[in-house]
Amino acid sequence: MGWLGGVSAGSLVLALVLPSIASAQAAQIPNSVTPGTPAQVDPSPAQTAVVPQGDVADPAATTAPQTGPETVPAEGQTAEIVVTGFRKSLDAALNVKRQSVSAVDAIVAEDIAKFPDQNLAESLQRIPGISIQRDAGEGRAITVRGLGAQFTRVRVNGMETVATSTDGASSNRDRAFDFNVFASELFNSIVVHKTAEASLDEGSLGAVVDLNTGNPLGGKIGFTAVGSAQASYNDLSKNFGPRLAGLLSWKSADGTFGVSASAAYSKTNNFQLGNNSVRWAQGVFDSVDGTRCFTTPNRGGVYVPSAACTSAALAFHPRIPRYGTIRHERERLGITGSVQWSPTDATKISIDGLYSRFKETREEKWGEVLLRSNERSIDISNYAIDANNNLIKATLNDAWVRTEHYVRDSKTEFYQIGGSWDQDVSDTFRFTLMGGVSKSDATIPVETTFVFDDRDAQGYSYDYTDMKRPTLTFGTSVTDPANFQLAEIRDRPSQTINKFRTAQLRTEWDVTEGFQIKAGGLYRKFTFDTEGFSRDTVVCPNAGGRDLVLGTLTCSPSTQFGPTAVYGFPAGSLGELFNIGNSGQPAGTTTSFLIPDIDKAAAFTGLYGRTPTVLVGDTRSVSEQVTGGYTEFNVKGDMFGLRYAANAGVRYVRTKQRSTGLSSATAAGVTVNTPVTVGRSYDDWLPAINVALFPTEDVIIRGAISKVLTRPSLGSLTPGGSVDGFNYRVTFGNPQLDPFRATAFDISAEWYFAPQSIFSVALFKKNVESFPVTQTRSGTFASTGLPLSVIPASSPAAQQPEFQEWQINSPVNGTGASLKGMEIALQSTFRFLPGFLKNFGVLANATFVDSSASYSQGGPATTITQPGGALGSLPNTTRTATLYGLSKRAYNGTLYYEDAKFSARGSISYRSPYIDGASATGNLFEGYNSSLNVDASMRYKLTPALELSVEGTNLTDNFRSRYTDLDANRNYENNHFGRTFLVGARFKM
Repeated sequence: MGWLGGVSAGSLVLALVLPSIASAQAAQIPNSVTPGTPAQVDPSPAQTAVVPQGDVADPAATTAPQTGPETVPAEGQTAEIVVTGFRKSLDAALNVKRQSVSAVDAIVAEDIAKFPDQNLAESLQRIPGISIQRDAGEGRAITVRGLGAQFTRVRVNGMETVATSTDGASSNRDRAFDFNVFASELFNSIVVHKTAEASLDEGSLGAVVDLNTGNPLGGKIGFTAVGSAQASYNDLSKNFGPRLAGLLSWKSADGTFGVSASAAYSKTNNFQLGNNSVRWAQGVFDSVDGTRCFTTPNRGGVYVPSAACTSAALAFHPRIPRYGTIRHERERLGITGSVQWSPTDATKISIDGLYSRFKETREEKWGEVLLRSNERSIDISNYAIDANNNLIKATLNDAWVRTEHYVRDSKTEFYQIGGSWDQDVSDTFRFTLMGGVSKSDATIPVETTFVFDDRDAQGYSYDYTDMKRPTLTFGTSVTDPANFQLAEIRDRPSQTINKFRTAQLRTEWDVTEGFQIKAGGLYRKFTFDTEGFSRDTVVCPNAGGRDLVLGTLTCSPSTQFGPTAVYGFPAGSLGELFNIGNSGQPAGTTTSFLIPDIDKAAAFTGLYGRTPTVLVGDTRSVSEQVTGGYTEFNVKGDMFGLRYAANAGVRYVRTKQRSTGLSSATAAGVTVNTPVTVGRSYDDWLPAINVALFPTEDVIIRGAISKVLTRPSLGSLTPGGSVDGFNYRVTFGNPQLDPFRATAFDISAEWYFAPQSIFSVALFKKNVESFPVTQTRSGTFASTGLPLSVIPASSPAAQQPEFQEWQINSPVNGTGASLKGMEIALQSTFRFLPGFLKNFGVLANATFVDSSASYSQGGPATTITQPGGALGSLPNTTRTATLYGLSKRAYNGTLYYEDAKFSARGSISYRSPYIDGASATGNLFEGYNSSLNVDASMRYKLTPALELSVEGTNLTDNFRSRYTDLDANRNYENNHFGRTFLVGARFKM
């Protein structure tokens, strides 16, 4: 019993003693009623989709007064009230929560193929304790009770899986689940398990999220057809797009056989407009307000110390200040199929399939100045340094003006097929046998960048006095091809594949009334493979001579500076014009630029015909095989007049892990990449106990204690490493990392004070015993032992590998972290109000979380080396901060109205700032500032079978603000996505 400490051990003893008392009088705790299930209690309730009860609309249900709390009727009784519409979905969700011993929350579609939000993540943020991270204006990943996406496990139809998209500024190559891969119309319920159970899949410090699709035996007898069509419009891009969904379902007259299929399709073409600094950095300039910092201008020479040069060099300036546009053209297709057969009340066999395809073209256009690693040639004047040591404004001469055009084509395909067999062997013993496979294949065949440079531009100025909306003014023409040369070409195709194979046996034995034993075994095989390639090159080598692309150009050596220098092909007719549009820019900002034309530049340079090289850091794999089992005791009854229910048990899992990465070595000028594989295994015993007490019919008090784990980040497990030649950073993996392990404590109180109503308060705490952290040191590139060939060819470090000291990072097993918080939630109808006001209702919740963890990062440089004039090392700094992805406060509220024909909802969601991860170039952490999103929808039933709808998302056109450095809050990016409106119709027959 020592594995949970004194309190939990005592609770477990109590739970095991309770069955002897339970036989006297079993508590009247209603069993979950799931249409279409056999008579037995399903060993895996989340495996079958939750369907709201009541298929016949009762017009009086939304207006007639109701007395007393509404509960699920006991077997053999009839419900007195039938609720419909949105209230029906709330009712079903509350039933899931109320009837569980552990802490769960649910979202249920009010009808077939009618999920309440356009995005699954956006629905999840309505649940207390859940916040979302948006990308391109859509929810992509979730944070549960302060723990980020990698700490949440997601199951589709009862099977754990990972859906990886290539959306966003960077691809997801980790355990996080991308919710934007799926159309929400494919699902009819989400169940979130916030506390662990021995019978629940392990792997989560945050939550286990069940996504459930079709359930044909839960529908009506005969044929059902549902279809919907919507047109979406974005007021920033001014583009329209279709959103279509349909479902066909049939259930036999005797209710023993059902089949269903659904499909959803959508296409959008939206914009993201704003500015980006690509972090802030320190750097030594050529001159400061006329004071020369080197004995010779632009190149070479010896550093000449002065107060002006030192203060400007050690202040932080934007690395690549820029405005631009990002276009997201997205297409989703989703198909589900389900077959269920229940020849008797004792048997049910289900087969479920899911296919999803998510395609995106992401196109970026930027007008910028490349201060990054080019400070040596730049003269600054008219500058100002603020209280946070930021060089917030300056005028630059001999600046590297750059325009950039980027395009990435990507596709994610997700496949899953699974089956389950539920069988009552006797009145007291039953089992579920389930298994299946899933695969997520995220490919990027094209990730191309072309850049135009003007490397001696004059009169450029920037002003970050308004940190989120800087003024960026270019002193020379940025639309004249004569000023530009095509200086770099890049293409980085890649592919990431995740696979799951799952088999589980779950059994239940009703030992006596009020006492049940669950036991089961599991096998799960997870494989992760990612590979990356590069066609990157600078056009001209550092030493000059023939260009590296066509061999037709005579390049100047990099020591030559000025308008006669040749460092690329003349822009000529290779460009196109673009305008930054409504990016939130102040007056005086330059808005039009000449950028490379992707098609023309690719054809001219023959980019796609170049032989790609392997990106060592982006080519790796992890294989995990998990075997184990569990035993769980479930009890319910009365003790001293107090009703209770509890489960207690232990889960054992053995993890066998194999990590593969590439090791590079150069001999005789030839670089060879050799796969290196490291294997390991570890065992975990994960006890858990959940207790629910029922002081009255309307009040539930819950408590839970458990041991939980999350396996290490996939990117951290590689025995290889990656090189960031732009930030002078090397990152090595560590295949010997321990998992994140924690002890979780939960206690909550729920008051079901009226139909579709609840007031609840939950307290939670997690003591994280093992928490991998990054260990950082500074050193030369030579000290890493890596060959120069692994530095990206287009990065500044490729030409000057020892220009400054490198940050060398590797993850190690840390000392742990702590997290604690509180959730408060209210859901209520307004039945007590007169007239039409009684048709209103409200959902509101607030989450307060705090945590503490220690991190090691490279802090700001404090010295300048002599005689070379480079920045000194970035000193290793240990800092205590919150866990990554944790917002200390989150608020959500929905006000709704619903009568027999008309319904409307308005929702608001607030999330406070949070750290997203470690930063670079001397900044301590980076993350996102607070966000506020407002959505609304209205529906009107023309007939019982036909409904019209109008919806709007992001109605305030909220800007997403990202920062670098926790203390200084320097602007990383500030952009917006516009408002999206949807108008459509839905029919059911």
